[in-house]
Amino acid sequence: MAEPVSSSAGAVAIKMYGLGVLIAIVIALGYLVVVMTRMPRSRSEWVVSLVTTVIGSIGAGGFIIQYFGMHDYSGTWAGMCAIGGLFFTSGLPFWAVARWFFKYVNDREGKNILEVSKELKDFKDNF
Repeated sequence: MAEPVSSSAGAVAIKMYGLGVLIAIVIALGYLVVVMTRMPRSRSEWVVSLVTTVIGSIGAGGFIIQYFGMHDYSGTWAGMCAIGGLFFTSGLPFWAVARWFFKYVNDREGKNILEVSKELKDFKDNF
């Protein structure tokens, strides 16, 4: 007869491995979608948008699952797909923000910090 403790630990390990694989696949597909929508202009933009999307997917997806108490979803295949969809969609806004940041910086490449801060102050005053 098998020990109940070691059998349970094995089942938990298999479940966690499956969850990790699913999260990795979802993050990879999410990044593939955002890169294929609009290719980054430079290698540094590509790296930053990759890191931002992955960290945003993991962080925001985990926050949503924790905040709404969706832990029970990981018990079924359909629930795992729903969690994967949450991780997928959570990374998209972070990718967009990274792209907007790069566009803003590239548009002001020749300016110094005082000119940029004056522009931001004028924007704030007009807002």
